[in-house]
Amino acid sequence: MRVTVRLFAGLREHAGTGRRDVELGDGARVEDVWSALELGDEPAGLVYAVNRAYVGRSHALTEGDEVALIPPVSGGAFRLTEDPIDLAAVVAEVEDERAGATATFVGTVRAQSRGRQVVRLEYEAYEGMAENVMADLAKQLKGRYDLCAIAITHRVGVCEIGEASVAIAVSAPHRQDALAACKDAIDTLKETVPLWKKEVYEGGEEWIGRGS
Repeated sequence: MRVTVRLFAGLREHAGTGRRDVELGDGARVEDVWSALELGDEPAGLVYAVNRAYVGRSHALTEGDEVALIPPVSGGAFRLTEDPIDLAAVVAEVEDERAGATATFVGTVRAQSRGRQVVRLEYEAYEGMAENVMADLAKQLKGRYDLCAIAITHRVGVCEIGEASVAIAVSAPHRQDALAACKDAIDTLKETVPLWKKEVYEGGEEWIGRGS
């Protein structure tokens, strides 16, 4: 069978392409994809998605599937944008007459990281899947907290020093739920949403991994 494989961030650079058609035998599973690419040892922490949904390594493949190879990830309205983030617009998306509190988080690009002078960040996302995972995250948060609405906007492409890379707004009847859910949102986003950042610093560049 033939499947389409998509590679992101450092994987794409290693393979020299972001998309490749791969022939697999009948009964192939996700765990067979990496070896078929002939790119050496499988990197630690690699996660797979089929047709924009996370799957386990034993997931059976069918003709025409799109298989995404996702390296460990760095990170209402759940959107990606190449334009500067308008925090007021993100907050407006969670306005609700039931709300007694609105909590926000804004992540910005800092000039120094791990002792290096940063020039800029470059963000890449698995578009289509990233928004879906953010929506799933919001659903999970609403199951844990008493919330009115959640909105998340994340930059893609080049992000300069001092610019906002992500903005989250959470409204709730009570402040403790809004504050707790906002913190939970950014912590979980960094671990689950297929977004990556390349840190361009003086003298080099590096893809930054999960939880950064």
